[in-house]
Amino acid sequence: MHNQEIHIPAIEKASVRVFIKREDRIHPFVSGNKFRKLKYNLLEAQKLEQDTLLTFGGAFSNHIAATAYAGFEKGLKTIGVIRGEELESSVSKNPTLLFAREHGMEFKFISRADYRKKDTSAYINILKEEFGTFYLIPEGGTNTLAVKGCEEILTQDDARFDYICTAVGTGGTISGLINCSQLRQQVLGFPALKGDFLKSEIHKFAHKDNWKLIADYHFGGYAKINRDLINFINLFKGQTDISLDPVYTGKMMFGIVDLIQKGYFDENTSILAVHTGGLQGIAGMNQYLKQKNLPLIK
Repeated sequence: MHNQEIHIPAIEKASVRVFIKREDRIHPFVSGNKFRKLKYNLLEAQKLEQDTLLTFGGAFSNHIAATAYAGFEKGLKTIGVIRGEELESSVSKNPTLLFAREHGMEFKFISRADYRKKDTSAYINILKEEFGTFYLIPEGGTNTLAVKGCEEILTQDDARFDYICTAVGTGGTISGLINCSQLRQQVLGFPALKGDFLKSEIHKFAHKDNWKLIADYHFGGYAKINRDLINFINLFKGQTDISLDPVYTGKMMFGIVDLIQKGYFDENTSILAVHTGGLQGIAGMNQYLKQKNLPLIK
């Protein structure tokens, strides 16, 4: 995917250069890191002759939408175990779940208490009793094969950058970027959610120490958003014609620009920000913003 240079006043005043890797353009419906994470998992499912994928996600999960479409494209059945029983009655009003259902995904809606058990073998066995055998993909898609896919994001041309930046959800994408980065590069992760558990997750998959999490830009937690972030995303779109999603890439770019303005980066530094896609979530977020009488994301 090509790298697009960003020309906005906040960056140009600071004498640094920022490029965005347009992974959001990798596939029309399985965009960015979801394409990377699913690539080797789909190959493994086919190798094991599994015709059903089962995975987990929330109301506006990029991973749920991507898995549904990838299964549809490959002729595989897909099952989405969805957090929140209350969502069952409103699928037709939820753009993400509606898209997944239209592309063949079967849903199982479960309580938040049951959802917390999703990684236990006991709960997986309950799902096997209900659905038969399936190829299991974890929430957010992160596993060893997903990290292998994310190791293909950086190319030889990207060795010239001083910093590689990414949003962080479950830790798979940043792990892949760390593994394929140059040792002299610094990989910065911008977590989209609160909590310190991510470091231990990343240590499971990443093989270098040239990385750091910047935990100041989660805006209160996963899918939390405020007027400042909305205004930033809309201004950025107006200045660059690049859409950012409010859950991941919007927070990352807000963080990068804020750090630039605070002098975090030396002059003449070159920064590559990875656009991990996720734009399908904007429609659902705008429904929520409308209810709260907040500005919509353009």
